Amino acid sequence: MTTVKKSDTGKRIRVTLVRSPFGTGRRHMACVRGLGLKRLRQTVELENTPAVRGMINRVSYMVKCEEI
Repeated sequence: MTTVKKSDTGKRIRVTLVRSPFGTGRRHMACVRGLGLKRLRQTVELENTPAVRGMINRVSYMVKCEEI
């Protein structure tokens, strides 16, 4: 039996779209949509999960991220 560590999964992240996703490719636009961002300067609060961190890493040049 193995135990799973909860490193930072209980924390939340505030993500803001600071650059337009148009002209960046389908996968990057899909990541922005998957994060729940629809327009510039929109901010959303998300759970800090590996899936969310992966999307943020892929589009890091378009978003500003801060922990809450």
